[in-house]
Amino acid sequence: GPDVGGNAGPYRQSERKDLYARYAAELVDNGHAFRCYRTPEELEQLRAGLKESGQQRALKAADLILPEDEQARREAAGQPSVIRLHVPDDGRCVIEDMLRGPVELDWALQDAQVLLKSDGMPTYFLANVVDDHLMGITHVIRGEEWISSTPKHVLLYDAFGWTPPEFVHLPLLRNADKSKVSKRKNPVSLNYYRDAGIVPAALRNYLARMAWSYPVAEGEDSVEKFNTEAMIEAFTLDRISLGGPVFDLAKLTWLNGRYLREDHTPEDMLALLKDHLFSDERLLSIIPLVHERMDRLDEFMAKTEFFFTGDLVLDPEQLKPKKRELAELRPALAALVEQLDNVSDWNKEVLHQTLQDFCASEDWKPRDLFMPIRIAVTGTKASPGLFETLEVLGKERVRRRIRVATQILKSSGH
Repeated sequence: GPDVGGNAGPYRQSERKDLYARYAAELVDNGHAFRCYRTPEELEQLRAGLKESGQQRALKAADLILPEDEQARREAAGQPSVIRLHVPDDGRCVIEDMLRGPVELDWALQDAQVLLKSDGMPTYFLANVVDDHLMGITHVIRGEEWISSTPKHVLLYDAFGWTPPEFVHLPLLRNADKSKVSKRKNPVSLNYYRDAGIVPAALRNYLARMAWSYPVAEGEDSVEKFNTEAMIEAFTLDRISLGGPVFDLAKLTWLNGRYLREDHTPEDMLALLKDHLFSDERLLSIIPLVHERMDRLDEFMAKTEFFFTGDLVLDPEQLKPKKRELAELRPALAALVEQLDNVSDWNKEVLHQTLQDFCASEDWKPRDLFMPIRIAVTGTKASPGLFETLEVLGKERVRRRIRVATQILKSSGH
């Protein structure tokens, strides 16, 4: 890799630019690719023409290659061009998948893929195939959403005269409603699960069980809990199930509980709690927020409880803005979650400006929106400064709590 070196380097694409250009030129020279001078406007017109004529197909070389004199004119004028792959106009492509067997796809739906962009950088398709071949990759294991692109990968291997690797397309994790797991419906950051107190062994165990079953003797019950070493020893690709595995946070929590009870002594738990909830660093980030508000030490937990808990239990009426309706609040909070996802420097100054800008763009007065946000993330009106609180709670927990608040509003009919 780029940080440790190796005998298949360099490992950064930017340092392999000349390599990709050489292989792209080879494809042009042997007739497997062509240079395309079409402008974005022309491409849009060509696609619109196909749609208007009722043709259900992608753009092919015959659509894109300009007459020789026009191509020469554009080349002489220094107009930008890309290198595209020649893709069959029709017929079927059969790809072999280790889990699914032969998979047939229609060539008509595969476009003349860009391989090298006008700036000389490769697209994923060219870099992926060149890098995998030169680095000796034998198995490509990826999500099933890549199945539709695999014909172009196989076509590239054939064009170079290389043996393609084995392809394994894994089922995607699903929500309970069978939709694809995404950050809009579930926490997908490892930071969230770490902050929620899920131990690493439990998360690895649970993810392994999503689409793979631990082998057991006939007549025995399935094995839910196993350590990483046992999984590595028993793992084979043929035990992966193609049914869409459902990511169930409650099931993960149950499994994590088993790890906490069965694999940790009270002394271990003390160390975990100190490290997870009550480290000096974490407490020193919270104490300044309530220091001036405390008269007795036993007030600390009451004033800071929301820093140490998971999801909050809220009454929708708690969230109601003074001068706006709850029906208006839910879309605003949903939009705010998306906005906060773009905040990379998570500190009180940036958060203050982000929320001010959000209010201006969404036509909300800060005084009407800031209190519902405060309640959504703390469960109370009486909490430390909003932006300081958001900073200490952290991005994943804040976004999760605001999203939970929107679900509470939705479930209550708002």
